[in-house]
Amino acid sequence: MKLIERPIYTNRIIPFIDKQVIKVLTGQRRVGKSYVMMQLMNHIRTTVADANIIYINMEMEDFIPIISNIELNEYLKDKWIEGKPNYLFIDEVQEIASFERSLRSLLAKNTCDIYCTGSNANMLSGELATHLSGRYVTFHIHSLNYQEFLQFHGLENSFESMLKYLKYGGMPFLANLGLEDDTPFEYLRNVYSTILLKDVVARENIRNISFLENLVAYLADNIGSLFSASNISKYLKSQKVDITPQLTINYLRALANAYFVHKVVRSEIGGLKIFEIGEKYYFEDTGLRNSIVGFNQRADLHKLLENVVYVHLLHQGYTVFVGKLGNREIDFTGDKNGVKIYVQVCLTLYHEETIEREFGNLKQIEDNYPKYVVTFNDAILGENHGGILQKNLIDFLMMDV
Repeated sequence: MKLIERPIYTNRIIPFIDKQVIKVLTGQRRVGKSYVMMQLMNHIRTTVADANIIYINMEMEDFIPIISNIELNEYLKDKWIEGKPNYLFIDEVQEIASFERSLRSLLAKNTCDIYCTGSNANMLSGELATHLSGRYVTFHIHSLNYQEFLQFHGLENSFESMLKYLKYGGMPFLANLGLEDDTPFEYLRNVYSTILLKDVVARENIRNISFLENLVAYLADNIGSLFSASNISKYLKSQKVDITPQLTINYLRALANAYFVHKVVRSEIGGLKIFEIGEKYYFEDTGLRNSIVGFNQRADLHKLLENVVYVHLLHQGYTVFVGKLGNREIDFTGDKNGVKIYVQVCLTLYHEETIEREFGNLKQIEDNYPKYVVTFNDAILGENHGGILQKNLIDFLMMDV
């Protein structure tokens, strides 16, 4: 299998090689964390001639006996080579109970340079944060962005390629299957089942799997809609599913912990207030979303458009919120090291009412940070409209913003 470089991540991680912090690669299962790790191992082999690399992949049968830090310590005790630089790579480290105890000891003794991947946010909020606070650095790996999608599939940048990206998403392994017939969705449905069972149900001790699946379908059908756990519960009750808002919150948190969906809260523009009620949810990968509820281009295009713009902002390193300015809403406000960006998303700008809404909201923001209106169609108002840049989706996803 060809190993395609993903420098958007390796270039961020390489400066931390041989630094006394644990490098943690997080992200949804099957987005390519293992392959980024392999690229780091290859880099070390070519730059450190006598490197001793130990690799443990907890999804491989060879390592099933490593169930806790005790077995991990036993496995590693004769793997170190004295006098040589030692490097430890552990894939899906959360599968090892109390793994953080071993990593803390290895770090304290300066035994090796440590890298690990994980598919559940609890690993950071719980195990690592508690026992290794300040001694690790995280890098979040996403499914392929649009530019990577073109490279992986050998496609030209075109309207047809963009539609394929919206339909099939950016799971890297699809490059080995092709984008024809139902093969991609068969694979994506299997990935979805694995994420649900391993990273949500088992990890979070979920009992009502039927409700969880109904909840995922609801989220998939309501991408970009403002709602609350209470509203979801009311809807599900109308479908004869009686679930409390608190249980709904717990299940939403479990899905977000697996990086399967992203919760985006509302933030006051120009202020510090974060609103606790009314948030939006977006999927890590549109292909996985479509494998659950199907791909209806006419009905779903506006939802998928908003989803891929959101994920593109994450790729660019922004922390993203839904902006609130009085009674107006900005689809996305991003913050990257104090630098902001504002983005409105809509399908077309053929109606004066739509133009007034999308541009009018942005014009109310008084700072001079970049402001964009992203549409699916070609720009019809020119590049710059009253200081606001209009971009079609293809051009926006090809930009560094």
